[in-house]
Amino acid sequence: MDTYPIIEFRRYTTIEGGQAAFARYFETLFPEAFQQLGALALGQFTEPERHNSFLWLRGFASWEQRAIVNGAFYYGPVWKEHKATLNGLMTDSDNVLLLRPLRPGSGVADLPAVDPYREPQGAQGEAVAVVFTLQPGADALERFAELAAPTFAAWRDSGWRQAGVLATLDMPNNFPQLPVRGDGPHLVWLGIAAPGSAPPVLELLDDTARALLREPPERILLCPTQRSRLRSHRQN
Repeated sequence: MDTYPIIEFRRYTTIEGGQAAFARYFETLFPEAFQQLGALALGQFTEPERHNSFLWLRGFASWEQRAIVNGAFYYGPVWKEHKATLNGLMTDSDNVLLLRPLRPGSGVADLPAVDPYREPQGAQGEAVAVVFTLQPGADALERFAELAAPTFAAWRDSGWRQAGVLATLDMPNNFPQLPVRGDGPHLVWLGIAAPGSAPPVLELLDDTARALLREPPERILLCPTQRSRLRSHRQN
């Protein structure tokens, strides 16, 4: 079962040259703060193809808990002390998808934290998120997922371990202080692989599946930051 069935897929744009500073502040200050409130930073990344980027996944145990945890954090002492610094390093923080596991068991696993002694180099490997924006329709997500299953299997065969298949959560934003995108439905495929793996090939998607898309799929190559839980290898 999915420990965190409510997931925010948060994609930020940092100021020019601010990516490293933002990542360092984030990883120093926030993962344990969220964990103590009952949420979890499931993984955080930079994008090799966007030098001013920071993408992270925040998981919640329930829909109701999302509002409670976000309220406790954003009106609490940690954010109050550091928000000016972090906000000063961002130009955009509103590119957010509110997601759920497509099916039970397809959520993002809550992997163990990076062990600072056993993993002195920090999180290793590569990750990818492929975002599909679908045509409106009640069965679009399920139909597309069915048609895209052979493509996802081919990606797994090429060395990408599936780390999650997520879909738009069709619920109103219960913490409106943090905007979320309303241009769905979306399906997000997450994968992790060893360093140097070839990116998933989007051209494997057949024409029948493509006909259900409202725009071309977006492949986001990701590099785990030092303390990202979601990573391709961890020391046991």
